[in-house]
Amino acid sequence: MSGNMQRVVVLPGTGIGPEVTTQAVRIAEWFATKRGLPISLSHPPAGPSAYASLGTPMPDSTLEALRTSDAILYGAAGGPEIDAMPKQAQEEGGLRRLRREFQMFANLRPVAAHPSMLDASTLKREVIEGVDMIIVRELAGGIYFGEPRGIEILPDGRKRGVNTQVYTSDEVERVARVAFELARGRSGQLTSVDKANVMECGVMWREEVERLHKAEFADIKLNHLYVDNAAMQLVRDPRQFDVVVTDNIFGDILSDCAAMITGSLGMLPSASLSAPDADGRRRALFEPVHGSAPDIAGCGIANPIGAILSFGLALRHILGTAADAMLLDRAVADALDRVRTADIMQAGRERVSTAGMGDAVVAALDRLNGS
Repeated sequence: MSGNMQRVVVLPGTGIGPEVTTQAVRIAEWFATKRGLPISLSHPPAGPSAYASLGTPMPDSTLEALRTSDAILYGAAGGPEIDAMPKQAQEEGGLRRLRREFQMFANLRPVAAHPSMLDASTLKREVIEGVDMIIVRELAGGIYFGEPRGIEILPDGRKRGVNTQVYTSDEVERVARVAFELARGRSGQLTSVDKANVMECGVMWREEVERLHKAEFADIKLNHLYVDNAAMQLVRDPRQFDVVVTDNIFGDILSDCAAMITGSLGMLPSASLSAPDADGRRRALFEPVHGSAPDIAGCGIANPIGAILSFGLALRHILGTAADAMLLDRAVADALDRVRTADIMQAGRERVSTAGMGDAVVAALDRLNGS
C-alpha cells in the first residue's frame, strides 16, 4: 500500500443500506480506477450478521479498522434485524456509539434543488429554484445523549418518560465554529436556530454563538431564528438560507423537512466530522440521511443518490479534491436528467432500479471524464 493511500471502511448497515452502499462503492471504485484516487476499500464484519456469527455487532478488529480509517461509508441502521438483537448489543454496534467514541459532533447535510428535479418536489418550482444550503447539525450532544433519561413508574402507577436537553458551552462553540467556517467559504451568511424563548439551553446556545461571532467571525452575517419559525421559513422561502447551525434534535427534524426541497429523503447525503487532531486529521463518517426502510429492502427500488452524494462529501472533505466532488455532482445531475428511481419518478423519465441509477451515474462519469 502506498504511503498516501487512504483507507475507506464500508459498513453497509441494514435494510436498504447494503443496496444503496453497493452503488456508492461502485462510484468509489470508478474514481480509484479512472481518476487514480488513492483509496483502499475494506468491508469488516459489523451489525446483525457479525452478532450472529461472532457474538458482537462491533468486533474489536472492526473497531480498530474504523479508528485507523480516513473515511467511513455507512449505509443505514434500524429495522427488524436490529430490533431482534439484545438492547446492549444494539447500543454496542449502533451509530450513537460511533458518534460518541470518535466525537463526530458536526453533521453536514447539504440541500440543493437540482434543476431537473424542480417538479418532483411537493413545493412549487418558484419557491425552491436555486436553493443551495447546508444544515450543520450538532450530533454528539443534546437530548439524544442527555442524562437522566428513561421511563419510570410513579407511585400512583402512571408512567413518566424523561429525556434531558443539555449542552455545555464548549459543545456549542465547536459546532458553531464549523458552521462559521463553512459560511466564510460560501456566502458569508449563517443562521443559528434555537428555542431560546422557552428553553434555558437555547438561551445558552444563542449566547455562545453570539460570543464566538463577536470574537472571531464578525465578518459573517449572523441571524437567529426560533426553530418553529425556521421550519415555516424552510417551506415559505428556503432560498434565504445558506448555512444553518442548530442542535441535535432540531437538526434532525429540519433536515428531513428540507429534504422535500430535493423531492425525496433519498436524495440527501451527510457527513459527520470530528474536530481535527494535531495532524489536522478528522474522524469522518458519510451516510445518506434516509433510514433503513425495511418495507422496501430487497426490492431493488431504493434511491442510491443520497449514498452516492455522501461519497461526494467524502471526496470534498477528506479523500479527494473539489474537482473530484464537482465531477460527481455533474454526473448525478446528468443521470437525473435521464432516469429516476420510484421515489422521484416523473412523466417523461425512464424508471430504473437502484442498480440502474448506479449504472446511469457511472455512465455519466465516463462521458464527462472522456473515458
